[in-house]
Amino acid sequence: MFKDKTLLITGGTGSFGNVVLENFLNTDIKEIRVFSRDEKKQDDMRRNYQDKKIKYYIGDVRDINSLSNAMHDVDFVFHAAALKQVPSCEFFPIEAVKTNVLGTDNVLSAAITAGVKKVICLSTDKAAYPVNAMGISKAMMEKTFIAKSRSISPERTLICGTRYGNVMASRGSVIPLFIQQIKSGQAITVTDPNMTRFIMSLEEAVELVLYAFHNAESGDIMVQKSPASYIGDLALALKELFEVDNKIEIIGTRHGEKIYEVLLTKEEAAKAIDMGNFYRVPADNRDLNYEKYLEEGSQKITLTDEYNSNNTKILSIDEIKERLLKLDYVREELELWKGINR
Repeated sequence: MFKDKTLLITGGTGSFGNVVLENFLNTDIKEIRVFSRDEKKQDDMRRNYQDKKIKYYIGDVRDINSLSNAMHDVDFVFHAAALKQVPSCEFFPIEAVKTNVLGTDNVLSAAITAGVKKVICLSTDKAAYPVNAMGISKAMMEKTFIAKSRSISPERTLICGTRYGNVMASRGSVIPLFIQQIKSGQAITVTDPNMTRFIMSLEEAVELVLYAFHNAESGDIMVQKSPASYIGDLALALKELFEVDNKIEIIGTRHGEKIYEVLLTKEEAAKAIDMGNFYRVPADNRDLNYEKYLEEGSQKITLTDEYNSNNTKILSIDEIKERLLKLDYVREELELWKGINR
């Protein structure tokens, strides 16, 4: 489906965008447009890839004019641009709204105007039962693309989304922090060792987006089934891999953090369609006839459990180590560490 097509990735200089490029550059895709506000990262990518298929666009999802300039002749959009750090969004919630909510509306409006065929919006487990500003803004992002999907024919522009948990070793995540602390001889700072998090690789995140691309209907949220890990076990697994004895320091839960994450709420789980390794959550496309909301209930919601990082498969330390060793970043850091300490 990507043969001779043009793909635009918002926030394309991030970890997700780089993995998409690595997966797509050797295919028969016509062009990949990297849209972001960071000219330094774009220049780094330009030097790294040196590929004529990649076109770079400086802009911000907050500015619909910059999106419109980049959206002409685009067939598909992967919308990954977002403010993602929980603590910073707690201190600057309006900034999260501007990027994650209003920015998404701009992306969708520009895509519809340009006649883009499909838009996949990337969300997070923090959007389910959100307790922090980042999660709330991403929940509103989901509501925004679902509402927008109702206003446009899917034959013209199909709009859907994905929701996934923590991506291992992505920029700003805990694994690079733990490794940096290990290599510098510092204590490994763990918020709460019993905190659980879904974990997946960047390749699995791209796999989910591609699955949504091929299988989602308009307004759907697609979720990949994922294992989880205790944060304390993740620190222990890294200690064992690097063969170190750094102290683990428990620092307590930070601003806006949950003890566990949810990928499907009870309400979503009750209507989710099990597709093997994935769940498809169809949009609620009832109209504004409020009687339906007040008079029609669902016994299934009462009986269904949410899908969270405490009731999914919890990985053992050995299983965590096995997953860590599949990551290029961890293998490279481990090789460097062993070379220094031979």
